[in-house]
Amino acid sequence: MNRPANHVPEPVAERGGLEALNFDNRFVRELPGDAETANRRRQVLDACHSRVAPTPVAAPRLVAYAHEVAALLDLAPADCETQRFSEVFAGNRLVAGMDPYASCYGGHQFGNWAGQLGDGRAINLGEVINRRGERWALQLKGAGPTPYSRSADGLAVLRSSVREFLCSEAMYHLGVPTTRALSLVTTGETVVRDMFYDGNPRPEPGAAVCRVAPSFTRFGHFEIHAARGHLDTLKRLLDYTIRTDFQGFDLPADGSLERSRPVYLAWFEEVCRRTATLMVAWMRVGFVHGVMNTDNMSILGLTIDYGPYGWLENYDPDWTPNTTDAHARRYRYGQQPQVALWNLLQLANALYPLIGDAQPLEAALEGYRTAYASDYDTMIAAKLGLPRLADAADRALVDALFELLGMVETDMTLFFRQLARVELPRPADAGPPAELAPAWYVPAQIDDAYRERLVAWLEQYTARLRAAGVDEPTRQQRMDAVNPRYVLRNYLAQLAIDRAEQGDAGGVNELLEVLRRPYDEQPGMERYAERRPDWARHRAGCSMLSCSS
Repeated sequence: MNRPANHVPEPVAERGGLEALNFDNRFVRELPGDAETANRRRQVLDACHSRVAPTPVAAPRLVAYAHEVAALLDLAPADCETQRFSEVFAGNRLVAGMDPYASCYGGHQFGNWAGQLGDGRAINLGEVINRRGERWALQLKGAGPTPYSRSADGLAVLRSSVREFLCSEAMYHLGVPTTRALSLVTTGETVVRDMFYDGNPRPEPGAAVCRVAPSFTRFGHFEIHAARGHLDTLKRLLDYTIRTDFQGFDLPADGSLERSRPVYLAWFEEVCRRTATLMVAWMRVGFVHGVMNTDNMSILGLTIDYGPYGWLENYDPDWTPNTTDAHARRYRYGQQPQVALWNLLQLANALYPLIGDAQPLEAALEGYRTAYASDYDTMIAAKLGLPRLADAADRALVDALFELLGMVETDMTLFFRQLARVELPRPADAGPPAELAPAWYVPAQIDDAYRERLVAWLEQYTARLRAAGVDEPTRQQRMDAVNPRYVLRNYLAQLAIDRAEQGDAGGVNELLEVLRRPYDEQPGMERYAERRPDWARHRAGCSMLSCSS
């Protein structure tokens, strides 16, 4: 459909829950904006944002919404289950107070500086202050082109939108820091995409997701201004971020750079700590982001930008879900903590012109390493039901377990969940526990050598539990609290996508409901906890994915 680039959607006139949203829009009020108003692809200099309106669509239809996220915005289900809601969150209408914009940022992509990137297919509608005084930014993904769209159209297809919507909420309920998703709306239009990058594009159903977070600021927001030498803008953005998104950091009222530096350093240390916490959470549940570029790293330590992600199924620390990364495997599961550190180094480089001293920045990066190592040990102990990892012998026990997981195709999620169901101690002559059988993809791989090693490990594990005074009920309770039964396996997402592309939203909503309680047994929902079936091993969308939207 051909529409004027500067079309402004019609504001909603009716009163109600949506109309009562209290927009603050501090980002565009306090930070320098783009002087040019035309919505054309270009370099945007010395500005943090460009005002741009969403592109209206033909026939918006609600597929799903998250009532928990609606409640954060003081919206009731009745507010969400209306055509007006679908029109607003497809980009056809604006609620009074919305001031849409796209933000400017750069980034390192696959280890290389990419220059200006920005919100190429995301349009921020504004920031809502809810009744509890919380700030929530609303962002439409797939709402049309912006000055940062480069050669793309700014749109999104249904398959990627289903994955983003479901994974945002799945991660939240798993206890992983994340952006949220309010709604998933189809547009009634098609979008042409080359899913496999093989020269065979095809039209697919279009959709838009409304993402929600306290802030969508990324490492790359700081990198772009540092790279361009726009240090005044860099300082304004940093001061804004600290005052708006972080509590307990007191910047000097006069804006003195000298007096601000200790605050900047303390803030960077906090960003390092939050990033370490995020990495441990990913490793705990077996999540692989797939595109850990610096423009995809949240300054708040949130998981952001759900593209070609995946969960480890057969345990393989070298696995990446991203076909673009299939050769180098830069963003593989086992490398994620190291990549996060590298990304923090790039953020430190961007801050250096304001700090003027590398040593304290290096100390903060060392703090990341220390925090990650400590939190990882605590996390692994919890996955095994232990109070802590006490010494080198405990770490050897953990290392031996992961060696076992890698010896045969073992589903990581199922193994840890089922391990809590193995009754310990076991008889001396007992073989491999039947409870672990659901975790093995190829039972023929379980040979005598593996059986002996597994039984020996279980004996060592039992002795360690006994020495720690951990009884069976306590062990299972601890393990079930951190080892999920349900995760968003790619094949489950693809089955929901298949139904949604046929106009059936039931698969999305059923899966969303299961993912709301990932640590509960949920009788009758066992099919959502099964290991990846053989038919999904190489099917498109069920294992590795491209960056195609």
